[in-house]
Amino acid sequence: MVRERLVNPEVPRTSWLATAGADGKPHLVPINAFWIDGALHMVVGEGTRKARDLATDDRCVVGMSSTKLPSIDIVVEGHAKPLTDEAAVQRVTEILIQNGWPLEVKGDKVYGPNAPTAGPPPYSILRLVPTKVLGLPGMFGMEQFKPEELPRPTRWDFD
Repeated sequence: MVRERLVNPEVPRTSWLATAGADGKPHLVPINAFWIDGALHMVVGEGTRKARDLATDDRCVVGMSSTKLPSIDIVVEGHAKPLTDEAAVQRVTEILIQNGWPLEVKGDKVYGPNAPTAGPPPYSILRLVPTKVLGLPGMFGMEQFKPEELPRPTRWDFD
């Protein structure tokens, strides 16, 4: 069920990215996250705090709420690194364009209108390869189910 929700997210879905700065100070911000080819992808303005944090330490966590019943909230932990292969950037950008985000690729950077928290262009596309994924019973609609009917907390670890 978790993989299906990652591949085909319900609309609306809120995703949150947690990073830490060089000083260890945490940072949490809403983002648009897209599951493509077994990893989360996000479009990040180069001057944003999240981009600076991830350039220092690529470890991060993305949490996603659920609005589809039975709701299952998802947490993805891993390492987010910028895509530098121009063909990979083009491929991911084409998928984002198909989803209604009018972007243009120039080398390994992306340009276009900014999403609310992406910051201004140029953008890098970050690929978050999971080391751990958690599926947790969501808060949305849980009162409609008996406790034994709710999804069970599940953890998947990756190398």
